[in-house]
Amino acid sequence: MAHYTITIAGDSALNLSFAESISPETSTAIRMAADNLSDDPIHGVTELVPTFCSLMVCYNPLIISYDELVKALSTKLHDIGSIDLSVRHIVHIPVCYGGEYGPDLQTVADHAHMSAQEAIAIHSQHDYLIDMLGFLPGFAYLGGLDERLATPRLATPRTRIETGSVGIGGTQTGIYPLPSPGGWQIIGRTPLRPYDPNRKNPILYQAGEYIRFEPISPDEYSAIETQIAANSYQYHFSVEED
Repeated sequence: MAHYTITIAGDSALNLSFAESISPETSTAIRMAADNLSDDPIHGVTELVPTFCSLMVCYNPLIISYDELVKALSTKLHDIGSIDLSVRHIVHIPVCYGGEYGPDLQTVADHAHMSAQEAIAIHSQHDYLIDMLGFLPGFAYLGGLDERLATPRLATPRTRIETGSVGIGGTQTGIYPLPSPGGWQIIGRTPLRPYDPNRKNPILYQAGEYIRFEPISPDEYSAIETQIAANSYQYHFSVEED
């Protein structure tokens, strides 16, 4: 059983807090609770919002009262299964680092007192757990950035960051799924579309999965971009067990 505490969030929502700090165990517990409540919904619950350390449960108080909801949650989440962190579902993301695609790569490398190639190697050698989605459709908040690459955000945010841009903001890294203003240090770009409303699954990944960044050349970027435009690109997903 995953332990949680309940706090009230207005007259039509409550928060299930699983921990006070981010961890793979916390992320997995939240995802399992959300999956449980989605697969076997409670009548009157209108939305589930997973975050770093909690799960917000929104409900219609005209259908189910707070006390009734708390009781139902206690029953459904009493045994949500064991948390298995040995199996990883990985989404492979090709990234062209530096140049026009990553104008801040050298800034990040200089801040870390290393070469741009060393920064690329460090950034792409680690699988990143998707702790949560938010900010924009398909914007993944990733855990596990090597602390050597942690770099402050831009003093003046850009008014537009292109779709697929891979950035570092403080101790986090992530992908911009849509054109957006932003202050993260942009180190590369993927030709993939993390969010595509015309795709069967509009968001390419989900919380609890892992992202693996794979360096590609500008020519490879252009080739993949062409394949995506022609709907012929084969997305790469894999499952690994530690």
